[in-house]
Amino acid sequence: MKSEILLRIGLFGFLIISTSCNNSLKYFSQEMHSEFQWDNNEIKKIQFYLSEDIFLWRKLKEEDTRIKNGKIRIVDDSEVEEIVISKNTPGVVIFIPKKNKLAVSFDEDDDLFLMFGPNPKRGDKYVLLAKDWDRRIGKVTYGGQVYNTLSESAFAGLLVDIKEAKNVKYNSKKATGRRVRD
Repeated sequence: MKSEILLRIGLFGFLIISTSCNNSLKYFSQEMHSEFQWDNNEIKKIQFYLSEDIFLWRKLKEEDTRIKNGKIRIVDDSEVEEIVISKNTPGVVIFIPKKNKLAVSFDEDDDLFLMFGPNPKRGDKYVLLAKDWDRRIGKVTYGGQVYNTLSESAFAGLLVDIKEAKNVKYNSKKATGRRVRD
């Protein structure tokens, strides 16, 4: 009886805490993009967050002497550079190469970006795009280098604070027209 009461009090406390946090992070999707009709400049003003960890790795060659963000490990007598971009890391859109693709940087260096786009299999949420997926390994470009990533990274999507994203200001003006003067 006493343990049941403590369990109920604990569950009640958990519900209060979890509902009071009111997390407004939502997946950025094609539907959201269409609904708010943000142009490219407005999208660049939105703060994005990563929904899942992304792990990148590549084997280093002898000529690869400059390492910026990665850690070096020795695997089977090969040097491997690893990069981890953690869940909830903030990122910004640095350019939009074409419709429905966003280049997002989670680092101060604009050369370090990943591509995201809507995936119909994931409800048109913007998720990590790879040049190629071969079963469990994907190939992505990051900092001008090709890295491997696990297929789980394909589920890493872009989140937005919808309250903040709605506050993007529109500066619209309608031209009134101009007539020829005599």
